[in-house]
Amino acid sequence: MIETAFTPWQSLGGGALIGLASVLLMLVAGRIMGATGILAGVFTPASRSDFAWRAALLLGMVTGPTVYWLVTGGMPEITVPVSMPMLLIGGFIVGLGVTYGSGCTSGHGVCGMARLSPRSIAATLTFMASTGVTVFVVRHVIGG
Repeated sequence: MIETAFTPWQSLGGGALIGLASVLLMLVAGRIMGATGILAGVFTPASRSDFAWRAALLLGMVTGPTVYWLVTGGMPEITVPVSMPMLLIGGFIVGLGVTYGSGCTSGHGVCGMARLSPRSIAATLTFMASTGVTVFVVRHVIGG
């Protein structure tokens, strides 16, 4: 059986940092912090300055674990209880959802919900319900 280790203080801290970063990006650049939109914009930037802020944000996402390692001297243990083919299939399904949902969980769930966007509220309710059903099926029906 898969056990989920919930870490309330780390989760609260991480959520607060994501919220702060989202607010600052909206305040400073007037942009929504949706990770997939930021990544896509690096490959098709509207201008040089558009590329610069996107690349800087992505660089921060990539270098964050390195900073953690330098500060603490190690990385947290992460276990992924599924095979590589399942990860690839899951990534493909998420990509479809991002495409057809016009955004990702960070764009809709963090920024869209904060702006009371009806489309983002509907998207967030949909992916949260889908997540709940998926976890139930994997853990209790399939027995993963």
